[in-house]
This record gives sequence, C-alpha cells and structure tokens, in this order.
Amino acid sequence: MAPAPITHPLLDRAGIRHGFFTREGGVSTGLYEGLNTGVGSNDDPAAVAENRRRVAEHFGGVPDDLAACFQIHSAVTRVAEAGWKGERPEGDAVVSTAPGVICAVLTADCAPVLLADPAAGVVGAAHAGWKGALDGVVHSTVAAMQALGAEPRRMVAVIGPCIARASYEVGADFQDRFDHHDPGSARFFAPGPTPDKRLFDLPAFVLWRLEQAGVADAAWTGDDTRADAARFYSNRRAYLEGEADFGRLMSAITLM
Repeated sequence: MAPAPITHPLLDRAGIRHGFFTREGGVSTGLYEGLNTGVGSNDDPAAVAENRRRVAEHFGGVPDDLAACFQIHSAVTRVAEAGWKGERPEGDAVVSTAPGVICAVLTADCAPVLLADPAAGVVGAAHAGWKGALDGVVHSTVAAMQALGAEPRRMVAVIGPCIARASYEVGADFQDRFDHHDPGSARFFAPGPTPDKRLFDLPAFVLWRLEQAGVADAAWTGDDTRADAARFYSNRRAYLEGEADFGRLMSAITLM
C-alpha cells in the first residue's frame, strides 16, 4: 500500500504539491507500525530509510531531495537551495525556491505547518511545538520566505495533524509562561479536570501566530494526533500508555 497523505484545499487550489503523511503505507512494525520517518527513533534504520524513500517517491523524487532539519524546538529556519542528501542541520523550519526540493518536518503531536506563496514560487515547512511557536518559529519562517521574494499577504498556510485542545492537558504554570510572554494568549487555554490543570489549544495558537505574521489565509486540518492511534503517532499517547518510544510523521511541501 502506498502512502496516502492528507492534503488541504488551500494548498491544492494554489497548485502546490504537499502532504501531511499518516501511518498509512509504511513498512515499520511493532510500536512504529506504519510510515515512521523518524531517524531519531529506535526503529530499524532500514525501515525508516524505506519509509522516507516512499515519501520522496510520492513527490516524484528520491531521499536525497529531502530537506529536513535535526529539530531542536527552536525558531531557526534554514534555506534549502537543493536537497540535503541526508544532511540534517539543526533547526525547525526549511524554505526553498528550488523545484524538486522537498521541504519537510517531523512531528508526533507538535504542529507541522506548510506554507506557500505560489506567485513568488516560495514554499516552507515549519515544526511548531509549543516552545517553537512561543519563541517565534512561525515568524522566522515567514521572514525567511520574504527574504526569498514572498509576501505574507499572498501566502497560504496549513497546520497539519497535531495534538488538539481536548487531548493536551498542561499545568497552570504552563499557562503562566504564555501569559507573561504574550498577553492575550489566555484565550487558548480552557479549564482542566482539576483547578491546577489547563487544556491548551496548540493549533489555534499557531493560527494566531500566522495571523500576527501577516499570512493571508491559514487553516488547520482538524486532526488530533493523540486521539487517533490508527492514523497518527503521538508522543503524549506513548507516554500515557507507558510505551518506550514512538514514531514520527512527516509533512512535506515542494515546488515541481
């Protein structure tokens, strides 16, 4: 079975090849069953390599065409002038104007964000966990795309499968950090099951970040990674179920 990634009308209408890959269509087994693309996982490296090959093949490319960072939950954005041939510079977003380069990020609850300015021929992919989103990875990605000729008012962006508010329980001190850093972010927290707990709306927060960066049109696919074990890997679910490790989902975008 070949991979069958989730796509979104915003990017489809823009004529941009993209995909939020699920567990479907991979060769990994056990905890990682499916399309695990996480080089940093403890999965069989040969299985991970085959899964990454299948992702690249979906776009008509080869693994050397992938440009995916060694992710560190930062606001660092890299520019890919060509595929990275297996190299993984540190960072959490990648942008490109080069046809055939597959800009990619890995997630397992964090928010993958795919962006494009079709008129300028610029695309990007960002890994936005709570820390990266708070620290500015969305603004960094948009700024890097602007430096390549993109305009936020022409951009479209889609947030892929990630942990949703109903699944994302955090402590009250977690909200305090956001309140201090970004007054107005309280709207992204709901009361938790106990007075010292909150429920955090990561996709809504990232949509706010995109709005702040001036991106013209943005959406979330609506998929909750923690709630759907058959389709998605989830760090939070693995922790709650006492599993030793978890797979990583790849989200990718390219100019053809």
